[in-house]
Amino acid sequence: MKFKRIFLVVMDSTGIGEAKDAALFHDEGANTIKHALEVSGLELPNFKQFGLYNLLNHTEDTTIASYMRAIEISNGKDTLTGHLEMMGIETKIPFRTFTETGFPDELIHELIARTGRGVLGNCNASGTEIIERLGKEHMETGKIIVYTSADSVLQIAAHEDIIPLEELYHICEIARELTLKEEWKVGRIIARPFIGTPGNFVRTPNRHDYALNPAHETVLDALKEKNYDVVSIGKISDIFNGCGITKSTKTKDNQDGINKIIETMHDEFTGLCFANLNDFDSKYGHRRNPVGYANALKELDEALPKFVEALNDDDLLILTADHGNDPTYQGTDHTRENVPVFVYYKGLKNPHHLPNLHTFASLGATIADNFNVTMPQIGESFLEEIK
Repeated sequence: MKFKRIFLVVMDSTGIGEAKDAALFHDEGANTIKHALEVSGLELPNFKQFGLYNLLNHTEDTTIASYMRAIEISNGKDTLTGHLEMMGIETKIPFRTFTETGFPDELIHELIARTGRGVLGNCNASGTEIIERLGKEHMETGKIIVYTSADSVLQIAAHEDIIPLEELYHICEIARELTLKEEWKVGRIIARPFIGTPGNFVRTPNRHDYALNPAHETVLDALKEKNYDVVSIGKISDIFNGCGITKSTKTKDNQDGINKIIETMHDEFTGLCFANLNDFDSKYGHRRNPVGYANALKELDEALPKFVEALNDDDLLILTADHGNDPTYQGTDHTRENVPVFVYYKGLKNPHHLPNLHTFASLGATIADNFNVTMPQIGESFLEEIK
């Protein structure tokens, strides 16, 4: 075991240029980080030290971290697909989406019958837009707001004063049970509680995801079976439906996630800390806000020296992403992109540009290799290349 602890931080949706199969997803020309920085004019000096601008500009300036691109092989470009691949599962058949039609009447009628509450919406929508549009009617009627997106998700929004969290979560559990049927099977059910008054609604941090169990064991399960710690920060535990997780910590936003990563660096444990910073995707990518996206990148850039300082000598830090979401692109969907990978530890003697990873699963393979647990079915370790 070279590293006692590995910190894998997913910068949700921070793609770094179109994948070779981007045309199949209608995403030619997408480049999330490049376009956000171009529109904003912001610079990221600490990410420059990690190799970001070398990846963007095809240069080879001196860095303190090794860096590379990772290529997704799964059939999809969403959160669940990307994270599952990181831990060793290739998704060959994409999860069902209902973007164009909303959910079938049969499913909605069953949800109404099982929950005793009517349904509003049942359409493709932005989460903030739909609660602004239907929130008042929801408060007056007690009906739940159901909507989807370009992802394979069924989202249920409710005001915390109208439908208590416990009931909202139970409604989502019912929806999860119903959508296990093959014809309705979506990747995630998401509880989206909010508070406030008409014109001033705000989503709360009490979001909860109900994902499908992974199709088979992942690197997380292999670590847990060998009694290593698997610490989840943000929505990681929800993505894996709790499988392979030994400790889970929720976050309110990116800054809260950054703070909790640093706090965890000061904790005593042996194993993996797996974190997701979601604001890039949910607040700025889907809402096509490149300036907001760049500011979120700047926020993380300013935290990188704190990460470096907090690491122990036998810790490994890996920063990566799960897909793209170019905030300058048409529509509101994710974009099919390669993702950056930055690798840093305090004893790194020869930081340099590493070859592309031909699957996200090479991240999980490297983690498994380090801890000498069962290797994933796909992916190759790059542990020897960073010694």
